[in-house]
Order: sequence, then structure tokens, then C-alpha cells
Amino acid sequence: MKFTNYFLPTLKEDPADSDIISHSLSIRAGLIRKVASGIYSFLPLGYKVLKKIENIVREEMNNAGAIEIFMPVMQPAEIWQQSNRWYEYGPEMFKLTDRSGRDFCLGPTHEELITTMASNDIFSYKDLPINLYQIQVKFRDEIRPRYGLLRAREFIMKDAYSFAAKEDELDKDYDAMYKAYSKIIERIGLKYKVVEADTGLIGGNFSHEFMILAKNGEETIAYCDNCNYAANIENAKFNISDCSDNDSKNINEEYKEIEEIYTPGIKTIENLVNFLNQPSKKIIKTIIVKNLKNDIFAFLLAGDRTLNLSKAEKFLKTNLELINEENNIYNLPIGFIGPIDLKKEISIYADYSIKQMSNMIAGANKADYHFKNINTDRDFKVNGWGNFSYPLPGDLCENCGGELNYIKGIEVGHIFKLGTKYSEKLNGKFLDKDGMLKPYVMGCYGIGITRMMAAAIEQSHDEKGIIWPKSIAPFLINLIVTNINEIEMKSAADNAYNMMLKNKIEVLYDDRNVSAGIKFKDSDLIGIPIKVIFGKKFLKDKIIDIEYRDNTPKIEIKSNELEDFVKNL
Repeated sequence: MKFTNYFLPTLKEDPADSDIISHSLSIRAGLIRKVASGIYSFLPLGYKVLKKIENIVREEMNNAGAIEIFMPVMQPAEIWQQSNRWYEYGPEMFKLTDRSGRDFCLGPTHEELITTMASNDIFSYKDLPINLYQIQVKFRDEIRPRYGLLRAREFIMKDAYSFAAKEDELDKDYDAMYKAYSKIIERIGLKYKVVEADTGLIGGNFSHEFMILAKNGEETIAYCDNCNYAANIENAKFNISDCSDNDSKNINEEYKEIEEIYTPGIKTIENLVNFLNQPSKKIIKTIIVKNLKNDIFAFLLAGDRTLNLSKAEKFLKTNLELINEENNIYNLPIGFIGPIDLKKEISIYADYSIKQMSNMIAGANKADYHFKNINTDRDFKVNGWGNFSYPLPGDLCENCGGELNYIKGIEVGHIFKLGTKYSEKLNGKFLDKDGMLKPYVMGCYGIGITRMMAAAIEQSHDEKGIIWPKSIAPFLINLIVTNINEIEMKSAADNAYNMMLKNKIEVLYDDRNVSAGIKFKDSDLIGIPIKVIFGKKFLKDKIIDIEYRDNTPKIEIKSNELEDFVKNL
């Protein structure tokens, strides 16, 4: 493709609304253009990258035995109401009504539709197991679309759904998808980790996320080098080190007499640390939550830790909402709440981070006062202990006891063991070999095509622009003529271009009548892996410069060696 015949509008400046490098470079390199908040058009360069990612995904899904289908974006409300997710999904679901008054949604995912479809055509255990997938547009009305393609309202995803007769068949499907996803990311050429994850709104009892490692990743991964354990920090299992607070004198010291302290207007842990000159780990943070039935619970944790609401919900087996000054219908003294003399209807649960601590500080349950030297069992009772916080540096791997490390990542894939969650609700049943009707045992497997493109940029870029892996680069070679008006140089470059096309090389021939500096800057910005440069060395000695975008040392070749170089690619 000749640059003068292509549509490739590059920009010099970062867009005003970009807040992450992949968003900025996608706009500047002419991959995408914003249509509305969280909605983008893909220009030719970006579309080529998407199609290459799609092709790799499609090949590996086919290799794993999955079968491609295509389902509609619009889905009837009835099937979502049957699964109850019409009500659970919340405002992120795009809902619409047709001219006859019937309710529909724009699919954020397709578990309901695929299960309904299967129930109409898969009747016998002889038809199982089977894995069906599609590459389809999805819609989620994000509260705050941001980060360009990483948090968009309209995006492209490959979603697959497996149907099995038994759990062991599901295990085989899940393992096949685990390997296929790993192969996809490895073929693209990105560094990644597979982590244990929360099942969230999709449901099921087991899942893994596939994370592309990137400094600007929106997720934090906790991992152990000793045993290769890795988990999303939301789902990480860990032990709290006895010495993680570097202040062992606070652990199991002799109980002291409780004191009430005047703390005027001191509502935050940070302010309390400064006011009392005490470490945050010695302060009990008391978080009040409620469920839909308005049952109230208190969760206690060390002041340096944050409540993991998802873990608390799993422990209590109910959805929870934080109580703050805006929804404090219980007249609790927000900022001064503590476990002593707490209202009787509030059940108390405590994080392991305070289990071995002695003589702690906590709110006195009245404005402007805290208690000092309070201790569990002596001063208040706990209804249950658990791991209700996120891990911190110094915490230990639950598997082997090694110290956990932390790294940022971007989720591009998520696989789930659904079990019978959807098949039971949507009457998805088959006739087993014993003559009994049984629900399908299901799994679902999603990988983001548009997210993968953005994640690749996040992981692989420099101050000049994108550095595409060869597998998904829009073009392999950028053929550059430094002076298009030099007849001998242009003629040789034209011949080289035709030779590359003949050898089926994807090449962008920069035949613009602009300065060499502009051509080099654009080439670095759009990230084409190899530059083949016809410049002054060619006129003097018939030398062609070969430069690599990934900072591999540049080389020089003679003009008569170019075709062999191209063929060896």
C-alpha cells in the first residue's frame, strides 16, 4: 500500500481527553477516532490490527475444537428476566423497547441467549460435549468510560460457551480454553500472567483471568515467585506476616487499662495517626455495611488496610452496601465508630490483621472521642474472623509462605466454570444415558479483541510511539524514500515495492513528498516493525538501511541483497 493512496491521518499532539498512553497513541497513530464517550470508529490501520488479532483467536479456538457461530446483539428481555440478571445487571445494561412495546437489551454477554438456543437443539448426551463461540460486538453502559478502548461502552469480544454432560467433561473444556488463551497471547507476543479471579456477575464457582503485564494496568496482581501462585488482588489468598507491621512490640503485649481520648474532628486514619503519633496498624478501622434486608454488619481491620467488599459478601453470602455520611439512616457517628458499645443489632466480624494485635485504638461511638488500649475478647466480642482485606507488601503466599509480589496488569481474557447456573434457570436440559433429563454443565470463555489491541500498546511502546509485535502489526515493512524527487532513488524504491508485493509482504510505501524527518517520526509513531530506507547511502554506494522498531541494532545491506532479506522474513 502506498501512503499517498492510504487513509492514515496521524497527529502530532496528544488528544485532550486521553488519560492513558494506549488511548493517546491509538488516536495519534490514526487507529481510532472518537464518536462519543466510550464509542470509537476504527480507521484502516486499527482495523487491520483488529483483524489480525481476530484471526489468531479464531485459529486457536478452531484448533481447540470450538465451533464458530454468530448471534444477534439484540436480545429479548424475557430470557434475562428468567435468569434474573435483567434486574441484577443494573444500569450498565443498555435496554430498549421496540415499536410494539417489547423490551430488549443490547447484549453485554450471551449466556442467556446461547443457553436458550442450545435447549432447542441439543437434546441428548450423545450431542455433548460441544463448545460454540462467536466474535461479536458487545455493549456495556459504563458509568465512567475511560482509558479509550480499555473501558469502552461498545467493544468487540470473542465469547465461547461449552456444554457438557458431566463435571469432568467441563474440566476438559476449561483446560482446553486455558491452553488456547495462553497460546493466543503467546502467538501475539505479549508478557502475561494467568490469575485466580472473582466470578462476579457472570457467576459460577471458579474462574481465571488472563492479564497482560503493563505499568498502567488497571488491575493489581499478587503473585509468588516461589510457587508461581498468582491472583487478582481482589481474589488473592494470603497470610498476614506476624512481622509485617515491623513493630512486634504491639503483638501480644500485656493488656493495658482502656482510656477514652478526646479527638476533636479527627475522623480519618491519617489524621488520627498524626494526632496520636501512633502507627496506622495499631488503629482499628471499623467499616459499617448493610444488605438489602437492612441487616447491619461491622467489619474491623487494621488501619493500614482496605475492606475487600467482595470477600465480605462471599463470607456473609449477601450483597452489601457501605454506610457513609450520605446514607447514614442509623445515626452512627461516622469517623468515630468502634466495636465497644456498638449497637446490639450490628454483628461484628474481624479481619485477621488485628487478631494478634494488643492495646489498639478505635472509635468510642460518640463524636470527637476514641478509645485507647482496647483488646479483642476482653473489651468486645467478634462474631467471626476472616480474611476481609487486600494484601499488602510483607504478606505471605498462602500456598508456600513466600512473600507476595505485586505487578500491574490489564485483563484481556476471563474463563469461567459456570456449572448449571444458567441451564437450570433457562430449562437447558438433555437426556442422559440413564434416561433422565439433566441440566447442561456449562463453561464460558471471553477474550477482548479491542482490549487486546490497547493492552499490546500499553505493554509495547516508547516515547516515539507504538512498537507492534510482528504478529499483529498492520504492516511488516515501512518502505521509506528520503527524497521522493530523486529519480534514481524513487525508481529503485518503486522496484523494491513491487518485489515486496510479489513476495506477499505487507508493506507501507511512504511515497509522500515530505521531509525524511516527518516520515521517520510517523513510522515510529505507528509502530511498523521494520524500516527499509532508501537514502543518501543508496545514491553513493547502493546501500539500504534496515532499522527495527523494537531497537534491535540496525543493519546495512546492498541493494542486490534486498530480495533475499525480504524472502527470509
